[in-house]
Amino acid sequence: MQLTPITEYPLFNSLSEEEQTIVRSATVQRTAKKHEYVFREGDDARHVYFVAAGEIKLGNHGADGREIIVNVLRPNAMFGQLAITGERERNSFAQSLDSSTVVYQLPIHTLQRVMQANFSLCQLVLQNMGQQLQLAQMRLSNVVSLDARARIINFLKESVASRGRKVGLEFLIRHSLTHQDIANLTCTSRQTVTLVLNELRKSNLIYFNRGKILVRDVGALA
Repeated sequence: MQLTPITEYPLFNSLSEEEQTIVRSATVQRTAKKHEYVFREGDDARHVYFVAAGEIKLGNHGADGREIIVNVLRPNAMFGQLAITGERERNSFAQSLDSSTVVYQLPIHTLQRVMQANFSLCQLVLQNMGQQLQLAQMRLSNVVSLDARARIINFLKESVASRGRKVGLEFLIRHSLTHQDIANLTCTSRQTVTLVLNELRKSNLIYFNRGKILVRDVGALA
C-alpha cells in the first residue's frame, strides 16, 4: 500500500525543511484492524492523528450506551486535535471502519512546538478545527429541524459531495458503513435507514449493495 508521507499533507504545506524533519521523526505509523479503537473515551489525550488509509469513525456513547457517530474520516483528515486546546482525557472515540486502516500518530507537544514557530500552520489548524465545529453544528441543527427521512437523504447528498465518483450521470459512493452506522450518524434507527434506502431503491433513485451506493439522480433526492 502506497501511503502519502505526513509532511505532504495539505496541512503541512508551509513547513520548512527543518520543521518537516521534526514532524517526520516524531510521527509513528499505526495500523488498525476493523472495529479496532485508535482511542476511547477516557484515554489520555497525548497525540493528534491523521488518516493515512482506510476510514475512521468519530463519536460518543450516550448515557444509555448508544453510539452516536459525529463524523467519518478518510485519508488526509486530522482527528484528536482537541488535545491542542488542553483536552487531557478523550471525550470521544475513534474507531477503524475497515481492515486496511492506517493512521499517523504525532505527539501533541511536537505539533505545538512547530505551531509556535509557524504562523501559517497555526492558521490551518484553527481553520480545520473551525470546519469540524461548523459540521457538528450543522448536524445538530439537522437533528432538530429535519425528520428522519430527510436526515438520511442529507447523508446521501453529503456523501456524494465528499466522496462520490461520477459514473456517467450517476455517482458511486464507496463506504465501510453498516446500516446501523448510518443510523448512528443520522440519529435515526437501523430499521428506518433500511426502510428509506429500500424506498429510494424502489423509486430507482439509488441502488446499493454492501460497501457501495449508486445515486442515480442527486437532484431528484427529496
